Amino acid sequence: MDPRKRVYGIEWATLALICLTYGAWVVLTLQVDVLPVWALVTALTLVLVLHSSLQHEAIHGHPFPHRPLSEAVMTPGLGLAIPFGRFRDLHLLHHKDANLTDPYDDPESNYYDPPHYAGMSPLWRRVLVFNNTLLGRFLIGPAIGMHGFLRTELQLIRAGSTRVTRQWLIHGASVLGVLAWLVGVAGVPLWAYLLSAYLALSVLKIRTFVEHQAHALASGRSVIIEDRGPLAFLFLNNNLHSVHHAHPGVAWYDLPRLFRYRREAYLKRNRGYYFPSYGAVARAYLLRPKDPVPHPLEGG
Repeated sequence: MDPRKRVYGIEWATLALICLTYGAWVVLTLQVDVLPVWALVTALTLVLVLHSSLQHEAIHGHPFPHRPLSEAVMTPGLGLAIPFGRFRDLHLLHHKDANLTDPYDDPESNYYDPPHYAGMSPLWRRVLVFNNTLLGRFLIGPAIGMHGFLRTELQLIRAGSTRVTRQWLIHGASVLGVLAWLVGVAGVPLWAYLLSAYLALSVLKIRTFVEHQAHALASGRSVIIEDRGPLAFLFLNNNLHSVHHAHPGVAWYDLPRLFRYRREAYLKRNRGYYFPSYGAVARAYLLRPKDPVPHPLEGG
């Protein structure tokens, strides 16, 4: 029997990785007097990226068969920025493939409505063009993304959304607990942890940078990056993104097997939207915009 599979309904590989991630976070935060600050920031960044990837797994029902238990385990807001409940709700909306990349109906779209973009100031348009390069997405992508996310969340709260308000209150309590540990117990400099949290978002932006493209067919909108390096592990194989969208309930460790088994079929399905590695993505788009900022298939 494959030890990664569910026994008593539990995916043991995912649960073990969750335990290792939380354990690494605790150990690292207690090493503030031992590790150079650059090493601490680097290591915490990687742990926070992995924690976010595991939150994504929990959204799709891993590691426990009881979804609320999986979500409860991954609710702690180690990354500070995004409430788990909002991540879950918006990500599940994102999985309506017919709406992928739509500036309004896909909450994870990086495209803008053409008339909206045309009405922006020239300076802001240049900022968004830079944000469509890999370097820009890494450096300023988290700030731009959080600005838009928080503005929309505040509008929903002001409009009286009790669901959104409740998720932010839960997140606020979680973040207070994290900060109490960091400052009151571990003595981690707050600026160093905030830098780690921002850099974790930056690394995650590498994953989302080419995840989707505008395409007339929904099946042609999700990428396959055949990467097997450290980023593929940190992203829990979500670089095989078209495979994930085709089988959103499949655990991270089974995605490579599925892809190998039907490689040509998946590449045909996603219309050849493919990169051999994240290195290839960087060589193509480090300084060159991958996409136009306005959605190319939306009427203007």
